[in-house]
Amino acid sequence: MRPDGIYMDGTFGRGGHSRGILQALAPGGRLIAIDKDPDAVAWGRHRFGGDGRFVIEQGSFAMLERFAEQHGVVGKVSGILLDLGVSSPQLDRPERGFSFLNDGPLDMRMDNSGGVSAREWIASARPAEMAQVIKTYGEERFGKRIAHAIEQARAQAPIETTVRLAEIVAAAMPVHEKGRHPATRTFQAIRIFINRELDDLRDCLEQSLRVLAPGGRLAVISFHSLEDRIVKRFMRDQERGASIPKGVPVTQTQLAAKLRRVGGSTRPALEEVQANPRARSAVLRVAEVRG
Repeated sequence: MRPDGIYMDGTFGRGGHSRGILQALAPGGRLIAIDKDPDAVAWGRHRFGGDGRFVIEQGSFAMLERFAEQHGVVGKVSGILLDLGVSSPQLDRPERGFSFLNDGPLDMRMDNSGGVSAREWIASARPAEMAQVIKTYGEERFGKRIAHAIEQARAQAPIETTVRLAEIVAAAMPVHEKGRHPATRTFQAIRIFINRELDDLRDCLEQSLRVLAPGGRLAVISFHSLEDRIVKRFMRDQERGASIPKGVPVTQTQLAAKLRRVGGSTRPALEEVQANPRARSAVLRVAEVRG
């Protein structure tokens, strides 16, 4: 890490990663943080607002290039960090509607100041659409059964709370996986869909190539296979460069490869998982922009 570098934290949360970056930065360094959640942005301004090296913007990391342009740092950024998924404060606050462990309104919006909530979507989505979302984004094989159960339940009364949805999903499941709540995949799927998480991730990854400086690094922490698959394929494809028919004599420069992967995937040590069980599925991948 360059003490005088420019860095972007695309998922500020409650500032754990930003704090670490700022501790390593010299007075001439800069950190631009981004978060969809208005609460996270307010916390960031309260916690680090007095630090002249720090600024935080509200929005998706799919707006990475736009924020970089606003701050005049396109092509100059030394590192971009993405810590994907929902943050612990969002999970721990029942009123945000992300968790089925504590009852709360069925919301799930990372930016709860606008957009369609999970409650609104579930009230109006066609069963086929719900089944597709649950299968695609939750990798849930019983998506059709769950969608049918939701359709039947909402015909009797609106589904407005997290616990009510979790009960409907659990009752629809013919088998329960040991050690996993039966509603886990369904809640994941709806959250990803409502927040456009995978689409935003793809957009951000593409923009990172223009925002990073030569030698700059992209670090992404994923928590489930859908995210990690997108990150892995992006880094692999950008390392390979252009697709050329086999046998055509071309140089690495002509292939226009843009990234170089740094190491393989990194997973948390046992000690970290014991201290923070939510880190157990985390996967870190890092790539560097070719000079």
